[in-house]
Amino acid sequence: MPHRWTDVNAIAIELEECHPDVDILAIRFTDLHRWVLELPDFKDDPNRSNEKILEAIQMAWLDERD
Repeated sequence: MPHRWTDVNAIAIELEECHPDVDILAIRFTDLHRWVLELPDFKDDPNRSNEKILEAIQMAWLDERD
C-alpha cells in the first residue's frame, strides 16, 4: 500500500532502512522532504507536506532508531 504524508511511522521505518547512519537531528527539512519523495512506497503530492509533517516524520524516525 502506498504511503502518504500522514503515514509518518511507516515513512520513518523506510527512512531508517535507507539511511541508517544519518544524524536524524541534523537533517535539513529540504533533504528530508527529498528523501521521503524518493522512497519507493511513497505516493503523495510533494506539495502537501509542511514543516509540521516533516518534524513529525523526523521525531518518528528518531523513535524508530531508539
